Amino acid sequence: MIIISIQHGRLILHPTTTKHLRQLTAISLLLISSTLLAQSTGITRTIVTKADSSIPGKEDVIARVEIAAGAVVGWHTHPGDEISFVMEGEAELLVANQAARKVKAGEGFVIPAGVVHSAKNHGSVPIKLVGVYVVDKDKPLASPASAP
Repeated sequence: MIIISIQHGRLILHPTTTKHLRQLTAISLLLISSTLLAQSTGITRTIVTKADSSIPGKEDVIARVEIAAGAVVGWHTHPGDEISFVMEGEAELLVANQAARKVKAGEGFVIPAGVVHSAKNHGSVPIKLVGVYVVDKDKPLASPASAP
């Protein structure tokens, strides 16, 4: 048996036997790998540098981001602000509670912490961006989210 509880707004699963623990581990790995695959298909985020921020509890991250031709970035959030500059290509930027808009080479955009967003590359060439993130330490740079 697996006992389910909610603690601090998070779903917690408690296996009651070793067998259930193995089953839960297998299910968790499957769900995690499926989520990572959904989030990573067509997008490459390469960390260039990461350093402690002057803001307590935050870190500054600079990344090269590439979105493949025809790719759709899954809906996601960041645990801090994203400031991006488009180096090459053009994308449709989708941000919760905003009209979709195009961003192209030479333009930048800011996504506030925790705001659900996505991007689509309708073109035939990859989109290349530089992303600067001021995010909570010890949290994933991006987390999957439901479409708004």
